Amino acid sequence: MPVAELNLKSEIANPKSAEVVVSVRGLTKVFKDFWNRPKARAVDGVDFEVRKGEIFGLLGPNGSGKSTTIKLLLGLLNPTKGHIEVFGHSPRHVQTKSRIGYLPEESYLYRYLNSRETLDFFGNLFHLSKEDRNNRTEQLLEMVGLGKTQTRAVGEFSKGMQRRIGLAQALINDPDLVILDEPTAGLDPIGCREVKDLIIALARRGKTVILSSHLLSDVEDVCDRVVIYYGGKIQAAGTLKDLLAEPDTLRITTPVLSRETLEKVLALIRKDISSGEVRVDNPTQNLESYFLDVVNKARAANETSGAQSGARVAEYLRGGAEAKPTTEKVLEKLSLPTVQATTNINRNAPPTEVTAPKVDDTKLSALTQPTASAPEKTAAKSESARPVDLSKADEKLSSLLGGKK
Repeated sequence: MPVAELNLKSEIANPKSAEVVVSVRGLTKVFKDFWNRPKARAVDGVDFEVRKGEIFGLLGPNGSGKSTTIKLLLGLLNPTKGHIEVFGHSPRHVQTKSRIGYLPEESYLYRYLNSRETLDFFGNLFHLSKEDRNNRTEQLLEMVGLGKTQTRAVGEFSKGMQRRIGLAQALINDPDLVILDEPTAGLDPIGCREVKDLIIALARRGKTVILSSHLLSDVEDVCDRVVIYYGGKIQAAGTLKDLLAEPDTLRITTPVLSRETLEKVLALIRKDISSGEVRVDNPTQNLESYFLDVVNKARAANETSGAQSGARVAEYLRGGAEAKPTTEKVLEKLSLPTVQATTNINRNAPPTEVTAPKVDDTKLSALTQPTASAPEKTAAKSESARPVDLSKADEKLSSLLGGKK
């Protein structure tokens, strides 16, 4: 996705009149030891709101309370004090949980299931029909770049590939609230960019995203508002535009100027500036943009056995018709005759004409004859099997034993 698209985050931020999805008031969590003595105050009097269609960032160093806050929002922990509402209900409300997608900091997956089986398992937890599970699984695997590794066990995946399948399982139920804890951990730069594209696409559709990450560049690219934790308390909160603005400096960007014009401009600026530094340099692109440009050029001439670059965002996540598969591969499979549904299919060959098998009339008449009685079966068997002459066997045994009986 072009860089310009990432800068559209301010346009998808909803006004204050938008629906409140998450409301937190005076949230406090104190962990205690075996003797019920306070051991650590992980979250201390936190207040914030997250509105529909907003991308909300949780920032802070390790141990500042971000993950504890997420677990409280999910109902995995009980608050010591304070009030939490998610979609107007308690976080422990069962029906509310069906509207939430969660990617934990560590990928907890069944290592002996493959990608398709993993998504099918999580789809079953949300009581999705078999058709919906198949359609969404196909779309999600293509979206996260695992379409060619569907039969590999998840336990064989690298950390980055496990994060990709973990992200897919967080979206299998088409959630209204998506909570992502370090979603880009272990991902390559291409995967990081695709995750950011996905987050923005979800917000455009009206989904709410809560993002916790240590990669500040990722948060800066996508988040509308952030809170910064330290010591369990919120130390700063607001929109990135307000928090990052430097009102004491000004940047002017122009096309390349001639030396004479540049000297005139600098002389004019210095007349109005009594103190301070005036710098002139060439703008540079960030490393992510340069890296993606190099990889895109290399992809045209080379192949890789690693994770593929994902396709566009899944159709059902963009609000499209779910019953309609979005990949041509699925359409090709559905359009083939049953006789051609094998692993090695020549798609250019004409369809094979299916003919009914010939019936052996003699076998058919034999099957329709009445069953033979037991004596008749015994007689038939005696005719086909030659009986053993015991007297001859006794004489042979005597000769072997030297005439002794």
